[in-house]
Amino acid sequence: MGTRVKVLSVFKSLHRTRMAVFKDDERALAAAKSKINEEFRKNKHESSEENIAKMIQMGSDVETVLRQGVVQMEHVGSKRLRYASTQRGSSAGKCALL
Repeated sequence: MGTRVKVLSVFKSLHRTRMAVFKDDERALAAAKSKINEEFRKNKHESSEENIAKMIQMGSDVETVLRQGVVQMEHVGSKRLRYASTQRGSSAGKCALL
């Protein structure tokens, strides 16, 4: 796969993950979109294949962390939170605030 195709693939993957992870959170969706676009725009003129490969790997790693490590909670009372699962097939639960 060519470098350009790999870069676009990571870009699209990050945006798809953003949409899934931050579903129903407009502020987080906008912030993540802005940051993804900013980082890709900032490195748009990079020509070193080695640096591009490192950035592609970093983008893939970030996508994995977002998909596996982000937990969203919603206040449902003064001392309760509701867990909003970002993974398909998981059940939502409740936990107390500390």
